[in-house]
Amino acid sequence: MSADPEALLSPVSQAENALVGLMAAGELPLPKAEAAPAAPGVEPPDTVPVERITSLSIVMPARNEELNLPGLLAEIQEVLAGVDLEFCEVLVIDDGSTDKTPAIARAGGARAITHPQSLGNGAAVKRGIREAKGEWILLLDGDGQHPPQELPAMIAAARGHDMVVASRGGRGGAFHRNVANQIYSRFASYVSGKHIPDLTSGYRLVRASIAKSLVFLLPNTFSYPTTITMSMLRGGWSVAFHPFTVRERQGKSHIRLVSDGSRFFLIILRIATMFAPLRVFLPTSFLFAVLGIGWYAFTYFTTGRFTNMAVTLLGQATLMFALGLIAEQIAALRFQNLSRDGK
Repeated sequence: MSADPEALLSPVSQAENALVGLMAAGELPLPKAEAAPAAPGVEPPDTVPVERITSLSIVMPARNEELNLPGLLAEIQEVLAGVDLEFCEVLVIDDGSTDKTPAIARAGGARAITHPQSLGNGAAVKRGIREAKGEWILLLDGDGQHPPQELPAMIAAARGHDMVVASRGGRGGAFHRNVANQIYSRFASYVSGKHIPDLTSGYRLVRASIAKSLVFLLPNTFSYPTTITMSMLRGGWSVAFHPFTVRERQGKSHIRLVSDGSRFFLIILRIATMFAPLRVFLPTSFLFAVLGIGWYAFTYFTTGRFTNMAVTLLGQATLMFALGLIAEQIAALRFQNLSRDGK
């Protein structure tokens, strides 16, 4: 007598067969297919960690700011109490003040670094960048115009970027300064190839490693925001702009519109020739070439001559183009070193 095949199975095998039958009949859900294993060294998209700022140095250049500093430091401490940071320090760089700025800074919980004499706002910022111990640096002025309450939003915006600039959007200052800032920003946008809503804002959050690698480029004057913005954009680092409303300051501004404003154009040209020389040399070469061809056409049809002026203009066009190519190669070598240092 032949044995029943179902009876020969173990109790476990019989239970498995019954379960398969129920699944086939639709009474139990089928098991989900297992996801394909990720490639070695690559995490699934939903498990990639998002970088979080945990180490911050706040650098404030200040010169004779005893009216604004007490309230500003109190606001900073209040904002920092609500931000999750493992390390934070506040540095006030006293640029040769003749009032109680250093003492007020220490009383407010900041580390005060004093210049015996004024070296310039940019020099104070450079000193603060060198002294900063955090992995990120927040730059803001000590005159109270930059509200510290923007810090949490700037920290959130910094995820995925190398610098966040608090942008005034051409508003919040005197009319003539707003117009000048708009002109500077448009010119800088052309040179850098990126839209820059606010070129001169000193309120920004930047990676310390990059800021330290670029510190030698920064001037000792108020035009340091122009330099660092242009350098980072032309260097290929990611820059975001966070809109904010500037506040009224107490006391007198140390910025001189004519002298400091003229430096902005020179600095834009200097950074352009340092990182993107063809942005300057190529249009200049094209201009000389058009003038040379136009002058040659005019003299040929009027006097039937090819004049020395046409030769000079065309020669200048060729020279400017050749200088641009050489400068472009030098800029590539310089950027190679900067990319190695500013990671």
